[in-house]
Amino acid sequence: MPKMTWKRLLSAERSRSASADINDIRTEFRRDYHRILNSASFRRLQDKTQVFPLDRGDFVRTRLTHSLEVSSFAESLADTAFTKLIQSGIAPEITPEVRENCCDILRCAGLVHDIGNPPFGHFGEFTIREWFKDNLPELEYNGKPVENLLSEQMKGDFLNFEGNAQALRVLTKLHFLIDEHGMNLTFALLNTIIKYPVPSTGINKRSGNIKDKKMGYYFSEQQLFERITAATGAVNCRYPLTFLLEAADDIAYKTADIEDAVRKGMLTYKSLLSELSGEAARGKCRTQAEGKALENAVGKLEHCLDSAKRRGMPSPEENAVQNWIVRIQSDLLYSAADEFVANYDEIMCGEYKGELLGTAPVRVLAEMLSDIAYRYAFTSKEIFKIELSVKVMLDSLLERLTGAALRINTPQQKITDDKMISVISENYLRICEMSASGGDEAQQAYARLQLVTDYVCGMTDGYARSLYRDITGIT
Repeated sequence: MPKMTWKRLLSAERSRSASADINDIRTEFRRDYHRILNSASFRRLQDKTQVFPLDRGDFVRTRLTHSLEVSSFAESLADTAFTKLIQSGIAPEITPEVRENCCDILRCAGLVHDIGNPPFGHFGEFTIREWFKDNLPELEYNGKPVENLLSEQMKGDFLNFEGNAQALRVLTKLHFLIDEHGMNLTFALLNTIIKYPVPSTGINKRSGNIKDKKMGYYFSEQQLFERITAATGAVNCRYPLTFLLEAADDIAYKTADIEDAVRKGMLTYKSLLSELSGEAARGKCRTQAEGKALENAVGKLEHCLDSAKRRGMPSPEENAVQNWIVRIQSDLLYSAADEFVANYDEIMCGEYKGELLGTAPVRVLAEMLSDIAYRYAFTSKEIFKIELSVKVMLDSLLERLTGAALRINTPQQKITDDKMISVISENYLRICEMSASGGDEAQQAYARLQLVTDYVCGMTDGYARSLYRDITGIT
């Protein structure tokens, strides 16, 4: 494909054109930032946990604190990478204004990249996908099997339910403050958060291209997606800034998961050091540069412990890990920025197929952080017990809400269905009505199922638990 240009990529177009106040000196992308901060959808992230569902500990990260961290990392990545590109002279099209706009866009993208995720962390996503896999064949609308009514893409939207695709829907429709255009954000920002520019029928995890790993938009947002990419010029490929957003997200959660696991006593300093310096870790290194990056990380961890002991810290090992995390975050950030610069031409031509951290010298270190966190934190008995409880809650809510949504105003309606639907937000009901209006039975059934996923995804951890208790009579 032709090389993308920043003139088009930095599209300030919005779904609904808005006249600017002549006294407002902010750029379009800084206006986006203030719209996000003032939204209820963003505030709800404070009661959605990142890793440990229903955990009330003050230090454990939530979706809100994670999003703030990603926003900071993403802005820093853009600043570093684009400054390097300007200084190198290899990209004369990048001006200080382009660099500043990219920093602003990524600062916003970090704030909203998880805004479509359901309650209870990634396990919430998994539970929704699994519920539809198990129950879609049994659902009926107007006495007809839903599975026979829906198109393959429609069915795929639920079977492959994805928080990334839901984020686009939240930002462009469900945040119904003024009209059906949601927050009415710039297309440059919206394109940045679309990590996977394919529909549910385009998922291909074996393609070798990261863009095909998951879906990035639903059938309901396909026309909007096409309008966005036509405006920015990022057609059939990832938007360039998405690579930096993804790296910022990876750096945030990989390091945060390690820190949280240590703080909760699931991972010790000695275990972390042993994992990183062991033969298994060294065996993963394919190049001398990867081995050097891993060796440097181990040396910094040992240095942090020595420093904590010299300073007489009350918990030297825990303090060492916390200080080490900060240093490793810097290493990962600089490495990702360098990788963006090194692959700039491929990225701008839509030919770069990997992840920045996946092709950088820190690849093994980054993979080890994820693996260690998974084995020490995500597979603990404490987490398993919580997840079993979460599954019972979400399964119950999905069953009751879906049944009512598909039966309401049909001959099959039950006496309690209208009461069940009454708990759903009026904005979501309005969006459902608009989506189903004038459509055939497939469109109507699809809109009703989306009404349920929209409502469930909009819940906080606390609200989901409270609603479950209310409708099941648990005190």
